[in-house]
Amino acid sequence: MLLDLHEIIEMPGRSLPFRCELDWERLAFPSLVSFNGPVTAQGQVSNTAGVLELTADVTADMTVRCGRCGKPVHLRLAPRYAATLQADAQDADSEDVFPLTGDEADVSDVLETCFILGTDQRFLCREDCKGLCPVCGKDLNDGPCSCGKEIDPRMAALGQLLDDIQEV
Repeated sequence: MLLDLHEIIEMPGRSLPFRCELDWERLAFPSLVSFNGPVTAQGQVSNTAGVLELTADVTADMTVRCGRCGKPVHLRLAPRYAATLQADAQDADSEDVFPLTGDEADVSDVLETCFILGTDQRFLCREDCKGLCPVCGKDLNDGPCSCGKEIDPRMAALGQLLDDIQEV
């Protein structure tokens, strides 16, 4: 969404509100299963002493996969982002500074970038998720698997010695 800022660009103290939907295809990441509705943003661009500041609240309702067990996890994120808009942003050192194109700013592009950089890429279904057995793939949250502990082949001789001692 291109936002025309000519009304506030030369007038400190003024602001311009906006509301838009973000492109969910640009927001995709590996653990994302789906967005469960539109990803929306609402905010404003304010001219504070000649500096254009964008602030916005983004709302995303999505389903992701747990990074340990693979179960689907429903999340509702509502982060707030802030960014500075400048005509010469290519020379800026900060990642929170975005370019203007003439008197316009691509608000969707700014917020999609903020969302991508600010959102975790790995999620857990719960903090104590035990994950999957690396041998049989059983969900260890449901209980232990029947695989038993895999013995390191380099230690097999020691294990045999322990078995011999227990038989005596």
